[in-house]
Amino acid sequence: MPHSTRRKVLASTGVLLSVGVVTGDTTSGADPETTSSPIRELDGRVAQQNSAVEAVATDLEVPWGTDFAPDGTLYFTERTGRVNRLGSDGVELLAEIDDTNVVGEGGLLGLALHPEFPTTQTVFLFQTYEDDGISQRILRYRLVDGELEREAVIFDGIPGAQRHTGGRLTFGPDGYLYATVGDTDDPEMAQNLETLHGSILRLEPDGSVPDCERAVFSYGHRNPEGLAFHPETGVLYSTEHGPDTDDEINRIEEGNNYGWPTVTGESDDPAFTDPLASYTPAIAPASAAFYDGAFYFGALAGEHLHRVTFGSDGRTVESDDRLFEGEFGRIRSVIAGSDGLYFATSNRDGRGSPGNADDRILRWTP
Repeated sequence: MPHSTRRKVLASTGVLLSVGVVTGDTTSGADPETTSSPIRELDGRVAQQNSAVEAVATDLEVPWGTDFAPDGTLYFTERTGRVNRLGSDGVELLAEIDDTNVVGEGGLLGLALHPEFPTTQTVFLFQTYEDDGISQRILRYRLVDGELEREAVIFDGIPGAQRHTGGRLTFGPDGYLYATVGDTDDPEMAQNLETLHGSILRLEPDGSVPDCERAVFSYGHRNPEGLAFHPETGVLYSTEHGPDTDDEINRIEEGNNYGWPTVTGESDDPAFTDPLASYTPAIAPASAAFYDGAFYFGALAGEHLHRVTFGSDGRTVESDDRLFEGEFGRIRSVIAGSDGLYFATSNRDGRGSPGNADDRILRWTP
């Protein structure tokens, strides 16, 4: 039942100084979500930067979806079924979504605020639930007097499974809602346009399909968990989990086939769209955000914050750096704030080694 109560406090004094270093060690043949694996170095540079990192929220359980309101309040989910907001007074619980099925990699995942928030006080959530098996759907809630009230299930029938659930939500500059769907451990279905497996969806805010076309915007994905629109060009970029090789950064274009499972990484087949970068051994990229001219994502297996800069064409990678390696454990969500880059750990997801204050949301001010 939705309710509002103060449950955690702002950690305003936890300033850490850290150095991020690109390393050249290698590990192969491992599960991308359970092993700390390095990246390939594109230019051989070592990324070293003295940086202030402050814990702004602690003692969380797998923070996952994030979005900022115009006033700087951060709204976020915990995979166990909670929706919270973080403001100047700390973390406030807005709702516990009791019918969430927290199974495997599923649970309460993506969160997106309506583009006209707070004028339109609606919040969108990506949820795993039980329906004669594991299913997924997108919910619309309304914020009323500090509590979230469910308005509607706006899109149902998204396949679910123990693994490869996708689950990221974001609104584009076109006003459409975009959602990622994994292959749900059924790889061949990612090439089947009659299903939603392994796709990125595009929807109206009411859950209908724009122009009466298919909801699938792109397909051939394994498990995309990062979505971010370039703030100047409006181009959509995504990060995607590979198997034990070829995690990817992709530039997403409508109707394109990104190859899984027929190909991973680059291909000579023009039927498939190549990634802008791929990483072997896998580092498990789990988010995406643009901040201060660079593209960032959290790495679960790699246990670092990853930074990429693109060329002026938006298609070439000019630099590729690994920051805070091993400092904070598994990093999942990354989001740009007006006062720094925020990122959340995922050390309590059953695959990490939680510290005393985990999970945490951290703010980095370069």
